[in-house]
Amino acid sequence: MILLFEIVLAISSLVMILLVLMHKGRGGGLSDMFGGGVSSGLGGSSVAERNLDRLTVGTAVIWAVSIVALGLLLKVSA
Repeated sequence: MILLFEIVLAISSLVMILLVLMHKGRGGGLSDMFGGGVSSGLGGSSVAERNLDRLTVGTAVIWAVSIVALGLLLKVSA
């Protein structure tokens, strides 16, 4: 059972990194330094951006649940 949650944690961590890197820069910070500030502000986010947000939140929930589950399982088994 612990191995299953470790695998889920590793996969969700990698997916989370990829999803966060796919997000569009919101202005300011490092994204402006590398040319991200040239984008036009259309006032709203596209359907693809909203779906990417949903995927990121869903992956974050899976990631957090796997961390809590691993912590509980390791505490009980010790």
